[in-house]
Amino acid sequence: MDNKVKKLVTLAMFCAIAYAFMFVGRIPLVPAVPFLKYDPKDVVIAIGGFLFGPVSAFVISLLVSLIEMITVSETGPIGLIMNVLSTCTFACTAAVVYKKKHTIKGAVAGLVTGCVLTTGVMLLWNYLITPIYMGYPREAVAELLLPAFLPFNLLKCSINAALTIFLYKPVVRALRKSGLVAESKGNPEQAGSRRGSVGVMLLAAVVLATCILLVLVLQGII
Repeated sequence: MDNKVKKLVTLAMFCAIAYAFMFVGRIPLVPAVPFLKYDPKDVVIAIGGFLFGPVSAFVISLLVSLIEMITVSETGPIGLIMNVLSTCTFACTAAVVYKKKHTIKGAVAGLVTGCVLTTGVMLLWNYLITPIYMGYPREAVAELLLPAFLPFNLLKCSINAALTIFLYKPVVRALRKSGLVAESKGNPEQAGSRRGSVGVMLLAAVVLATCILLVLVLQGII
């Protein structure tokens, strides 16, 4: 199979998986903003960006958001814009940094940068857009920025970053075994310290566990 065809097939598969994750995994994180729901599609898009670059991450994000708008979204074009903004500031930013520094440290740096940028960007855009499609007074939205929108975006990005770290290598191995992704010539994934990789995995586990506990507390379950 031609490399371009393999890439198209793989990107189409990523789009389908991202949409499926969005469709079945939508859950509220912060009770104060129940209309904002978390889904793990950004994990799939970030992995696609790590594999094929930021442009591919943008393409996956746009296609999945378009299909979401047509099928399940109740917010129309505004929801589409917010979805693309949120996903691209996270996944495309991470992919840009990882492309420049193709190591585990580069991946972590990209994901952390994506988390920070997404949180800041979405605070601004929620302040600007939420009053339009939710009908809330802008003053009420402003009052929710720090106690509701900020924790939602931090939780969402932190969960996505931790899951991306856990899933990236297994996904890459599976794709290489299937022949859809070529073997890395320099094998940069193994160039760094094994101890450093284990440390990153442990940190990701702590972050994920902390986020899950915090969500359970916010939901009043524990």
